[in-house]
Amino acid sequence: MQLELLNEQGQATSKVDAPDAVFARDYNEALVHQVVVAYQANARQGTRAQKDREQVKHSTKKPFRQKGTGRARAGMTSSPLWRGGGRIFPNMPDENFSHKLNKKMYRAGMAAILSQLAREGRLAVVDSISVDAPKTKLLAAKFKAMGLDSVMLISDQVDDNLALASRNLANVLVVEPRYADPLSLVFYKKVLVTKAAMEQLKEMLA
Repeated sequence: MQLELLNEQGQATSKVDAPDAVFARDYNEALVHQVVVAYQANARQGTRAQKDREQVKHSTKKPFRQKGTGRARAGMTSSPLWRGGGRIFPNMPDENFSHKLNKKMYRAGMAAILSQLAREGRLAVVDSISVDAPKTKLLAAKFKAMGLDSVMLISDQVDDNLALASRNLANVLVVEPRYADPLSLVFYKKVLVTKAAMEQLKEMLA
């Protein structure tokens, strides 16, 4: 598999060889969906709580007599059928949203995403991208010169200047290969990979 090598103006100057095991896999939509859903589910936290019928404030007195009223019989006002009653299956802080995903499936799913991006022309290679100072405008100008408005950069090394310059740009994400996630790969319009990072991705996903 060959990928375009971009210069600082965003123009393809040549092509570089990329490992087929990572950048030339068949697209498996079901697997990619499972990987993305699992990633989102594992990021969820149990930060909400509701009360069941034992925890709501109520009286244990029978609301009305059992027979003769024409209404359905009721024992106490904490019933989930009543307004102000407890929930049947309440959300709890210790709720577990995690999905199990085998490492082999995750690696295959990530490789399938990268391969599809390469086929769609949304993935390209750069020698390196760096800034001389931790200034947002420097990195913004660099991506603007390349004609990129939504970009994810996978760099082999993210120094302080690059990290500080990118963190305030809404449509820019700069990460090392180990922190690349499936959701971001799908979200950003363009994905740039440095040559050294491409070798690291090969070691991780091949």
